[in-house]
Amino acid sequence: MKMTARFAFAALAATAVIAVAGCGGDEGTDAVASAPTDSDAPVSGTLRVFAYEDSVVPELIDPVIEANPDLEIETATFDSNDEAAAKLAGGFEADVVEVCLDEMQPLVDQQLLRPLDPAGIKWWDDLNFTNAEGIVIDGQEYAVPLSAGLEGLVYNADEVPEGIDELADLFDPRFEGRSTIHGSYALPAIAQAALAIGIEDPMGMSAEDLERSKQYLLDHSDQFRTLWGSDSDLVNLFKSGEVVVAAAGPQLADRIVDSGVNAKWSPAEEGTLSWVCGFALTSKAENIPAAYALMNFQASPQAQAIRARDGYLVTNRKALELAPPGYREKSGVDTAAHAVPETHPADYRDWVHAFQEFKAQ
Repeated sequence: MKMTARFAFAALAATAVIAVAGCGGDEGTDAVASAPTDSDAPVSGTLRVFAYEDSVVPELIDPVIEANPDLEIETATFDSNDEAAAKLAGGFEADVVEVCLDEMQPLVDQQLLRPLDPAGIKWWDDLNFTNAEGIVIDGQEYAVPLSAGLEGLVYNADEVPEGIDELADLFDPRFEGRSTIHGSYALPAIAQAALAIGIEDPMGMSAEDLERSKQYLLDHSDQFRTLWGSDSDLVNLFKSGEVVVAAAGPQLADRIVDSGVNAKWSPAEEGTLSWVCGFALTSKAENIPAAYALMNFQASPQAQAIRARDGYLVTNRKALELAPPGYREKSGVDTAAHAVPETHPADYRDWVHAFQEFKAQ
């Protein structure tokens, strides 16, 4: 499970377990999956779902089964999109797979996914991120966005009473040795450096702009106390007083507050990164009507309110009416429409090499 994307939950009972299929079988298709003529019509058969564990908890699966007594939902889970991609490429078969936008393009390139028809999702017009690159590839929609998480800025309000609201603040000399950014993988650090120096579209930046972003990180390599890896790492860095400013999301700010630190979260004026994940159809999906039924429920305000309770940024704006008290203020949801979705840069290998060079400093 990606550190900055999804937060691990304790083991949960699944409806069933999908067996690993062999590499044989029919070839997949890249045809658009036809939308049902009636999104509320009963569905039946077996639906195979491959997702993060917290996306197939009983609260998000059972209502679909209860509404469709002749439907069986089999689930299997993974901890990272890399793991999911490897299994799908190796012959693991499912109808629905959960994918984050920074992994979407490689799966499409490997012909592991097929487009869907937004007309089959009755909540489509209420969802954020439906126009994001990764959801839309070559003019076709490949996923229903169901969960997200803003990055932004976290600071210790006792140590930094004036607050911070720009990514450039993380590189300010006044915070030398007391700042930190995420260090587990290349995308957030490179993209945030790009935004800090005024590159408005970091996911689509040129090779020259990537070089500028890398150099900016190299020039500020002494700025950071360390690069944080896990959520607990960052909580402990704030609790010990080693850092007072960081690139992180509002959910982590809440955890830091729970540790006794007066932490605050702010969106970044240059642009706030956000991971975005959702359900997609595999190229070998068989039970298309049931897949649309599941995606419709998980995009509904009712299901999205469960995501809100569990600390995620909802994608359906109508869920705000059902979200826990204080969620709107704490989650940063009102800034989501202006967030910068984390997608898959075409030259991502160069991003990785640039980040490795920075970490080696």
